Amino acid sequence: MNRTPPVAPAPPDGRNVRAARRVMLILFALFFGGALVAGLLRFSGWQPGGSKAHGTLLQPAVDLRDAPAQGADGEPHPWAPAERVWRVAVLLPPGPCDGECETLAAGVGKVWELMGHRADKVEVLWAGALPAAGAPARAFVQVEAPDAWRERLPPAAADDPMPTYVIDPSGFVVLHYPTGFDIAGLRADLATLLKLK
Repeated sequence: MNRTPPVAPAPPDGRNVRAARRVMLILFALFFGGALVAGLLRFSGWQPGGSKAHGTLLQPAVDLRDAPAQGADGEPHPWAPAERVWRVAVLLPPGPCDGECETLAAGVGKVWELMGHRADKVEVLWAGALPAAGAPARAFVQVEAPDAWRERLPPAAADDPMPTYVIDPSGFVVLHYPTGFDIAGLRADLATLLKLK
């Protein structure tokens, strides 16, 4: 039986080796370069325009888990994390609901209505006198804001007598909107938050 001797492999072609190295370097640069750029953007605080909140993000979020609102009847209005309901809390100064207050109520009520089938996941906690007209009554829960709210929330500025806040289902205040804010921003932020699971 004749056996053919094994053929020795041809020595690598220098051009092929250089081309393979070039491809590996390009892949390395693409993979780690993208990760490096993403890390730099993340730690510099940059965010894509579409992901920025319209309200002021409270960092850290204000913890009100142990301080639920009180209903107008004096009963506690507890947070219900399992129900996944977001709250829009409007803190009003003492006295009747005047023109600016009624405009705010109409705007917040319109935002609630525009949530459509998700409106049952949004509740408006109205801490003050209810408006005479202009807002859907079923959207509003008249409450007394506990002292803990005013103690823990950022102090109200003189030009912010009617601050509005977004509170997550567990009782953390995450966003603040000053008096006279653009109501479309609240709607956009709520629409984004309601998509979160």
